[in-house]
Amino acid sequence: MPKRAMIFGITGQDGSYLSELLLQQGYEVHGVLRRPSSETPERLADVRKQVVFHQADILDHHSIFAAIRSVAPDEIYNLAAQSFIPASWTHPVLTMEYTASAVIGILEAVRASGLTKTRYFQASSSEIFAGSTRSPQNEETPFAPRNPYGSAKVYAQCITQNYRQHYDMYCVTGILFNHESPRRGKEFVTRKTTRGAVRVKLGLQSHLELGNLDSIRDWGFAGDYVKGMWLSLQRDVPDDYVFGTGEPHTVRELAEIAFSRVGLNAYDYIRVDPQLVRVEPSTRLVADASRARTKLGWFPEVSFKQLIEMMVDADLDRAASPDLYSRME
Repeated sequence: MPKRAMIFGITGQDGSYLSELLLQQGYEVHGVLRRPSSETPERLADVRKQVVFHQADILDHHSIFAAIRSVAPDEIYNLAAQSFIPASWTHPVLTMEYTASAVIGILEAVRASGLTKTRYFQASSSEIFAGSTRSPQNEETPFAPRNPYGSAKVYAQCITQNYRQHYDMYCVTGILFNHESPRRGKEFVTRKTTRGAVRVKLGLQSHLELGNLDSIRDWGFAGDYVKGMWLSLQRDVPDDYVFGTGEPHTVRELAEIAFSRVGLNAYDYIRVDPQLVRVEPSTRLVADASRARTKLGWFPEVSFKQLIEMMVDADLDRAASPDLYSRME
């Protein structure tokens, strides 16, 4: 009998890649959708017929309890969150509800259902270290969030660890550094840049406005990171893991690679908008993923350059298809 996995946040970038990985591993995959829809999100187009969808709202504990109890999954992956940092300042309460409060609802549903063998993965974020004085960061680095999203992720991580310790539940947290893909939302700087380069090349816009070009991040490929999520639930003993490349790159490098891929010089088209410049972390956010390498055998396979070129190529493909391009807007 195949293992059953349930994914919260299945419609997001990570949820789509994780669905594909689990199906390849022979799992029966269940996904939670907040509302019924006759249309499957574009990210899940390739697997929609293989996934069993359940209607539930992550803030409605009764619907979450009912969904988890009906499936009795072997593994649960909670990837749901309000993850766009600027929006966490304009909607801090909503960010806390979806990113933090919902976590305890899922954990309580697992505990109250008596699913003692269910393994739980909670997605955390490098934003929990945004104000850290240490670099690189690992699982022992003290928390130092600098925005509502990071603070919500600290709560999510701590409550997951609490349930692991107090109830002896199999709970894992994965501290994910920035990870991107062609499926990334266009509001994020990586996709904004690759999409912008393509639009400039096609004459659809004259320039691209960005913030701090010297902003540094540890960027990797989302497809690599979901493999780490899965591997973390296959060990006998639950633990916490950092996932990242360990390589810092700037927005400047990102723009140079993206525009070069379409045969343009980035500096002929980039404009710095002071309103887009936000406060940067006081310390470089760079992952020390030694534990994941040692205990899980995990390492990123896609390089930064390969990742950005992959994203540009995907945006070029979207532009070549009127149907896909309408959804790109």
